[in-house]
Amino acid sequence: MHTHSLEPWTHGHTFLGDRHDRHARRTWAVVVLTAATMVAEIAGGTWLGSMALVADGWHMSTHAAALGIAALSYRFARRHADDPRFSFGTGKFGDLAAFASAIILGLIALLIGAESLDRLLHPTPIGFGPAIPIAVLGLAVNLASVWLLHDDHDDHDDHGRRGHAHGGHGHGGHGGHGGHDTNFRAAYLHVLADALTSVLAIAALLGGRYLGLAWLDPAMGLVGTVVILAWSWSLLRTAGLVLLDARPSPAATAEIRARLEKDGDRVSDLHLWQVGPGHRAAVIALVSDAPQPPAHYKARLAGVRGLSHVTVEVQPCPGHAGAH
Repeated sequence: MHTHSLEPWTHGHTFLGDRHDRHARRTWAVVVLTAATMVAEIAGGTWLGSMALVADGWHMSTHAAALGIAALSYRFARRHADDPRFSFGTGKFGDLAAFASAIILGLIALLIGAESLDRLLHPTPIGFGPAIPIAVLGLAVNLASVWLLHDDHDDHDDHGRRGHAHGGHGHGGHGGHGGHDTNFRAAYLHVLADALTSVLAIAALLGGRYLGLAWLDPAMGLVGTVVILAWSWSLLRTAGLVLLDARPSPAATAEIRARLEKDGDRVSDLHLWQVGPGHRAAVIALVSDAPQPPAHYKARLAGVRGLSHVTVEVQPCPGHAGAH
């Protein structure tokens, strides 16, 4: 009995984004920046007796916690990338973190809205003078964070991977292209939300100090609530669909069918889902008048955008073409 190595026919399941480590480093940098500012504001506000400064510090703590979740998810995904317990790798752990971040973002928005509504109904004196520099300082930190987490190339990742097919299972064609890192987007939305609240706060404080429009402060808070809630819902929906293995797009499914359904071959079952930023997996069942080896069908899928893991099953069906 001969023993053959299976190495040429096996493959890894590391479906992390092409910019995973870069995104991780930048997210950790923003965590440190946000946490340092948070500590400085709480300590300074306590020392100076400024409730506005203390409140802003605790507000930043919620964002620091959410950003910490995002940063830790990158570390976990990399550390356990080769762990066989995760059948399709750890590429979706970022989407789980993004879903949690979206919930935190929504809660922050609701808290801002509740506080703003209370102040609109029960106006309180506002120390415009000391509050403006605090808001400007917060905006500076937020803009630095936005710059760190803004990535023009996030929608243009090219993972370009090839693999082997054996027994109908393997990597197909090219790897991910156009992968969107939902976790990185979640971190970005957190700092963007903080920057938005700072801009609205500065506008309201200036209007209150120089125009006497004290109601602007809570009104701007309500505006911020609506905008941040919309971002939160968008993020929840995006991450939730990935976690529930929803098909990435009708166009992707149509392209796979178009490439496979020719010469009497028909797709009888097709499952397509995302396994990581820029990486999709597919399980495909075909019926054919003249069945070919799985590698034949995988070759037809070469170059399909983001298709990194393919399993093909073929069943003979004589005369199937004539029935259609």
